[in-house]
Amino acid sequence: MSYLNQKTIKKNVSFNGVALHSGHNVNITIRSAEPNVGIVFKRVDLKINNIIYPNFANVSNTSLNTTIENEFGARVSTIEHLMGALFCLGIDNAIIEIDNEEVPILDGSAKNFIEKISAVGLEISNSPIKIIKINKEISFSEGTRFINIKPSTLSLDIDFELKYKNPVIGNQKNKIKVYEDDLSEVYNSRTFCLFEDIELIKSKGLAKGGSLENAVVVKDKEILNPEGLRNEKEFVNHKILDCIGDLYTTGYRILASIKCSQGGHFLTNQLLRKVFENRENFSLIEIQEKNLPHTLINRNLLKSIA
Repeated sequence: MSYLNQKTIKKNVSFNGVALHSGHNVNITIRSAEPNVGIVFKRVDLKINNIIYPNFANVSNTSLNTTIENEFGARVSTIEHLMGALFCLGIDNAIIEIDNEEVPILDGSAKNFIEKISAVGLEISNSPIKIIKINKEISFSEGTRFINIKPSTLSLDIDFELKYKNPVIGNQKNKIKVYEDDLSEVYNSRTFCLFEDIELIKSKGLAKGGSLENAVVVKDKEILNPEGLRNEKEFVNHKILDCIGDLYTTGYRILASIKCSQGGHFLTNQLLRKVFENRENFSLIEIQEKNLPHTLINRNLLKSIA
């Protein structure tokens, strides 16, 4: 049995917490699923038409979160941190039951998802995984913001850059190899905002559940959270986490090199739509152990869930 085979969780895992934007208290339970099911959200508060697939084509909103929606209008929002955790852990198949329309924000990162799922471990099937291989370079830009994806032989590299006028955030860059590097600083990094933006965000009916317990807030030259930052590149690392979660709306892990400047949910989603509009841009390949080294699944995370 290979780590390059499809995986699900060994036992059900449940989470409870406030939703960042709606402010509602939400419960979710992640259940195991058979091979080739993929990641599926199920709105258990709805009696019918309650299955929503986290596919880039089903993304209906990218303003301050990623929201997916089915043809009947049932939606689930703020999926990006949970999707990032599932991607990083190498989970191919899971049913996510949720009793409201927004995933709880927990501490604002993927840390709690990673730790609790890791504690129960993964079930490895006999079915080989499938991988998206990018064949052509594709770019999407909006003003000075851009995102680019190009072919990579055996890795997923993400090179991300932030540019803020705020002196605390400033220009921050990081580059990671998703399948090889220690990702703990990425999945531990929390969502963030500028203090002066909070009133505008709340005027749009968002961030009703936001607090210093689930977001880093920066005011002028000061971080308002008493504990400070978790790592020196927490701002850009959180953007990388978001990017990983949004990439998983392809349904598969990816072999590619990605470069992004001042991006976010919108740019990543638009890039994916552009990639998959032409079959020549990508290949979907089935991976056997003899074909690819174990670096495809992050080795540091494998040690934690073995």
